[in-house]
Amino acid sequence: MATRVLLCIGTKKGLFVAESPKTRRRFALRGPFGAGVGVYSALIDTRGTPRIYGSSCHAYFGMKVLRSTDLGKTFRETKSAPAFPKDDGRALANIWSLDAGKDKKDLWCGVEPAALFRSRNGGDSWELVPGISNHEHARKWQPGNGGLCLHTILRDGNRVHLGISTGGHYLSEDGGQTFAPANKGVGAGFLPDPFIEFGQCVHKIARHPDAPGRLYMQNHGGFPEHPGVGVLRSDDHGHTWRSISKGLPSDFGFPILVHPRDPDTVYVLPLEPATRTCPGSAPAVWRSENGGDSWQKLAQGLPKKESYFTVLRDAMDIDELSSPALYFGTTTGQLWIGRDGGERWECLFDALPPIHCVKAAVV
Repeated sequence: MATRVLLCIGTKKGLFVAESPKTRRRFALRGPFGAGVGVYSALIDTRGTPRIYGSSCHAYFGMKVLRSTDLGKTFRETKSAPAFPKDDGRALANIWSLDAGKDKKDLWCGVEPAALFRSRNGGDSWELVPGISNHEHARKWQPGNGGLCLHTILRDGNRVHLGISTGGHYLSEDGGQTFAPANKGVGAGFLPDPFIEFGQCVHKIARHPDAPGRLYMQNHGGFPEHPGVGVLRSDDHGHTWRSISKGLPSDFGFPILVHPRDPDTVYVLPLEPATRTCPGSAPAVWRSENGGDSWQKLAQGLPKKESYFTVLRDAMDIDELSSPALYFGTTTGQLWIGRDGGERWECLFDALPPIHCVKAAVV
């Protein structure tokens, strides 16, 4: 029986693990693991005995994957990390996403420059997924402000959805053998003609298993000449997209989440496009309870002024308790909890290193 809430917090200076009973009154912090090295992705794998994975990416010493089998008390490196073939011409710069696959030890990994790897033994060996990594578009993608990264991996039966910045949304309907761009309605607002086949700066994609075919996307918005391209919804497995940004203070942002038991409830954290900070220097999460038709501001307990938070694409998550809590981390090192689905906010830790990712799980 699950009795604890675990948080994995990837930072500029290593991976932290926070643990609490299900009451979530207080979290005990341990770490950093992989001290001094940036962690951009983490995974709490709850299939069978829980395992925690974290990337550890050093510009000089290279890429590593950390693994814990004791709920984050200790970590060891896996036997290998993803790597391009020697004759490929690309060199791994970062690991941006880790995701659980179909089988117990099946893992997927998105990297920079944008490519996809797969492990069938819990991270001890990796193989390149050629259908996307060697796609005819791959050498044409361009880096966004955060690099050329494959940051989102969503599996839905034989469908695999990928988010690439800047490449767009790519869809496989044969289990990852082949991929095609699926960006109809997804705008690249930084271009004169925003509606192109590929090259969009997708920031994050989310789905809920109880709403087949539905996806939510946080895209690169914030363009007055192309309004509404930032927050989107698809109801046909990502083949077409429509705007749901009306009512938000900004359609620019990085993370997007879906409530664990309600596919109509979705959360975003709007940012000013020019500064990548909260509109009006007042942080708030915004929630829709009708699939994006309208939005409600959730800010009780958050600073009301002079707070220039930036929250990155993987730095917000939600747990799966009966009354779920949201969590987000900032690039200035604060980790916040939003109790009762974001109704009441409280700062858990206020002086961590800059936070890149936050993952929550009940174990």
